[in-house]
Formats: sequence, C-alpha cells, structure tokens
Amino acid sequence: MIPMADSYDVVVAGSGAGGMAAALTCAIEGLSVLVVEKEGHVGGSTAISGGAVWIPNNPLAVAMGIEDSTEAVMTYLGTVLGNALRPDMMHAFLSSGPEAIAYFDRHTQVRFAARAYSPDYYPELPGAGRAGRPIDPLPFDGRELGEAFRLLKDPLATFTVLGGMMVNVTDVNHLLKVTRSFASWRHGMKLVARYGSDRLRGWHRGTRLLLGNALAGRLLKSALDRGITIATATPLVGLGRSEGRVTGVTIRHEGRERTVAARRGVVVATGGFPWDAARRSLPGVEAGRQWSMSPPGNAGDGIRIAEAAGAAFLEAPADHAFWAPVSVWTKADGQQVRFPHLIWDRAKPGLIAVNGAGHRFVNEGTSYHEFVRAMLRSHETVPTVPAFLIADRPFVDRWGLGLALPGGRPRAHLIRDGYLIEAASIAELATRLAIPADALNASVAEMNKAAADGVDPGFGKGSSEYNRYYGDPAVAGNPCLGTIAQPPFYAVRVYPGDIGTASGLLTDPDGRVLDGGGEAIAGLYCCGSDMASIMGGHYPGAGITLGPALTFGYRIGRVIASPQ
Repeated sequence: MIPMADSYDVVVAGSGAGGMAAALTCAIEGLSVLVVEKEGHVGGSTAISGGAVWIPNNPLAVAMGIEDSTEAVMTYLGTVLGNALRPDMMHAFLSSGPEAIAYFDRHTQVRFAARAYSPDYYPELPGAGRAGRPIDPLPFDGRELGEAFRLLKDPLATFTVLGGMMVNVTDVNHLLKVTRSFASWRHGMKLVARYGSDRLRGWHRGTRLLLGNALAGRLLKSALDRGITIATATPLVGLGRSEGRVTGVTIRHEGRERTVAARRGVVVATGGFPWDAARRSLPGVEAGRQWSMSPPGNAGDGIRIAEAAGAAFLEAPADHAFWAPVSVWTKADGQQVRFPHLIWDRAKPGLIAVNGAGHRFVNEGTSYHEFVRAMLRSHETVPTVPAFLIADRPFVDRWGLGLALPGGRPRAHLIRDGYLIEAASIAELATRLAIPADALNASVAEMNKAAADGVDPGFGKGSSEYNRYYGDPAVAGNPCLGTIAQPPFYAVRVYPGDIGTASGLLTDPDGRVLDGGGEAIAGLYCCGSDMASIMGGHYPGAGITLGPALTFGYRIGRVIASPQ
C-alpha cells in the first residue's frame, strides 16, 4: 500500500461505490486522492450487495436497442415518489448517469451488462421500465488484485456455497440440476474446479467475484491502478475548517489521531446510519432491536461529523431506510447470522406470510421494501414483528427458506437452534409459533385454493409483472401460486430489516453539502448513503442506491477537478 502523506488534493471518507467513484474521477482528472475507510476492508455496503445499478438510458441498454426516454422515467418516478421528487436532483442523476457509466468504462476496470428483461418494482404504473434500466457488474477475477484481494471485504455468506464460492441466480439454478442436466453438471463442475484451484493456491475464498463484490473489486483494482492511497481501519474523526471552508480531516490511524489537509475538498461517503439505533428507530418496534444488512461500521459517523460543521440533515419524506425482511439465526454460541429475504423465496409458489394472528397481510411477491412497509402497517393493529414465512417440505427442498438452503442441504442445525421451525401439521406449526391454529389453517387453505384457481383474490400474488419475474417459470399459469400441503411444514421468523438508509445530508445536484440556510459549505461534498436519497425513501427499482451513488460520485469528482 502507498504510505499516507500529510496533504492531498482530495480526501474521501468511505470506500463504497459512491466514495470510490468520486475518488476515481478525481484521480482520472489528475488530482491526488486519499481514501480512508473505517473498517478493516474496502468495499462497504457495495461489497456485500446484490450489485444492481439503476441508471435509465445507460449506453449498454441503448446498444441493446432498448427504447426508453427521460420523459417516461420522470413520469414513472413522479408517480412513485410524488412530493418526494426533487426535480433538480433527479434531472442531474438522469443526465449524468449514462455519462458516468461511459466514463468509467473508458477509464477504469468497471464494467457492466444490461438486463434484457427486468421490470421496475411498480410495473403497472405509467412510464415503468421492463428492461435496460438496471445493469449488473460483470464478474471479476479477484486474482487481478494480487495481495490486495485480502483487502477487499468478503461478500455475505448467503451469496456463497462450499465455504467461499460466490454464486448468482444462474449458478444456483444449474447447481440444483446437476444430477438431471448435462449442461448444468458441466456448469457446476467448472465452478467447483475453479473454486478448488483457488483454495489449493492459498486464497482464503473463491476469486470469481460476482454481484456487488465484483463491483467493489473492480473499483478497488481501478483505484490501485490510479495510485490512489487507501487507508483501512482509519475512521474519520473530524473536519478541519478555515474561514468557513473545509480544509482537511482528522482521522484515527494506527492508534493515533492525525490531520490530513485536503486542498480541493473532502467527500463524505461513510455509508449512512443503519447502525445508529437512535436515529433509525422504528415505530412500534422494541427499542434497540436492529436487523440491518449493512456493515456494523455504518453508524452515521460521517453525517454527525458533517452536521458539526453546519451541514443540514434531510429526513426522507417517505421512509428513512430501504427496507427488507430479515431472518436471524442465533447460533448456540450467541453469534447471529442475518439473511435478507430479497428475491429468492417470497415470490415462489407455495409460500405465504402471516402475522401474529395467523392471517396473511401482504402480497408475498412484492418488493422487499413494500413487504416491510406492509409489516409495519399490520403491526399497528396486529403483532407482525416478527412475521412468519410458511412453506412445506417440497418448497424448502426446491427453493430453500432463508438460511435453510435448497437441494436437500442439511437443516437439522437450524431446527435445533430455533431458526427453522418444523412441524408435522399446520396446527402443530401454529402451536410452535404461538399463533391461532384455526387462522393459520384458514390462511393455508386460502393459498391452496388460489393455487388451484390460478388467482389470489386476497392479495394478488402473481398479479404483477414484477411478481412473475421472480416466480417459477416452470409453473403454467400463475408462476407465484402453489400449494402448501406436504408435511413436514416449516416456518421462519422475519423482522423489519434494511439494506441502507434514505435520509441523509442535504446536497445540491453537484454533491455540495448544504447548510441550514441552503448555502453550500465550501470544500465539503457528499454521496452514497450519507447523501439524502434522491428517491426520498421510496424504492422504484433494482439498484436505486448504487446508481445514484456512482452518478453523484462522478459528478462530485468532475466538479472538484474543474478549474478553481
């Protein structure tokens, strides 16, 4: 690693997508850059994310011939966001997003692929997209990082198998069919052979990087190529100011505090406040309980430090976090493993979600954000924290249920530790969950009838294009409806978790941090989850956190590097 100097043109706090995009843009434009990261590894929330990046009209979609328009996007966003829409910020995002993707493609290792089909989360609304708006990072060979591979934050264990081999949805579908399809067997054997080779060569995990880990790896490789200084285990402690301008930072590095000057500016991108229990309190939920999927280091440090320098904090008009239902396995030694129920199990046929009264309360196939919104609404009148996902043995064998993995994988340890609840009948399952047996039996019967009819009159599971996208394509008719009929029956408890926060520092379209009077604080910039989300606490599509993070990081870099 490059030793730290006493001054740089730019200091960036945080090594997620937003901070690294700003750092890279500044470096590409000829500036010296220091990135400080509180945790011991690089990548932040990006490294453990699904990696989707929502940028309408991006060049990859255009090259695929996918037709879209700014007018359609604004119509859609205007309907979803309502009065939370900030036109100046949204137009900046929509105009610069495609530029940012092209810029990083020209100057860095960052590469993406467009999705030929991927509906927005409210596909029935005017202006919704069906393809091209979300893009995904291409797989990355971690061996290109050399020894710096160990500097990259590991992905969530739920994105890996065999103790460290990353897999995506395509891989999982092949692995589940290795005994029934030669093509799947060949695909699986290639993955396992590559992973075995990695471990034999001494790598601590597989080097085939996917999803957000691939994006974080590509950003890290690009930063190293550009000579950016990166200091891990180095939290931001304070900001230096002179005559009203931010002139540098105070950091804690190798056990002592030191100051570093920033001639052009400081960028705050420390990951929001998901682990700040006071700021992220949930209505009606036991105080102190927190089920965030973000790294524990994302505790609002950057936001508080910027506020001390006069920065304004903007509460998101809708929700202050981006919600996701999360199940929690507490091991015998007290260690907790959290699993985000994003897209894999809830929309599949043969699963229902019920509240503490044993009644369904939501379309199970809705987006993760809307699922938790429904949990919190239900909890106002009926205990719904936790809620319960219910399925039978064939469902769990095929699709899994949270940490109970599919394909006949062992699950006795999860049953023993109380994560997975197993019962011989629905009535027994209800007893174990302490919910009314007659209500749960009725809810299961309701779903079984819906499966037979192909229509869910109660909640419309499978009625939207988004639902069907994540259903079972092998099921004729409604791919989201199936019976719950074959014992044993299973349940997991899910809680209102999050994948990041939406409220944050108020900025202008160039990422300049604003004070309470709406004036820019000279030399102070913000992007990523520290910046108040341009979506205002709504979640219109896959990748609406990483898309703006990359885009505003790029805009900040161009502004800082412009002639002073």
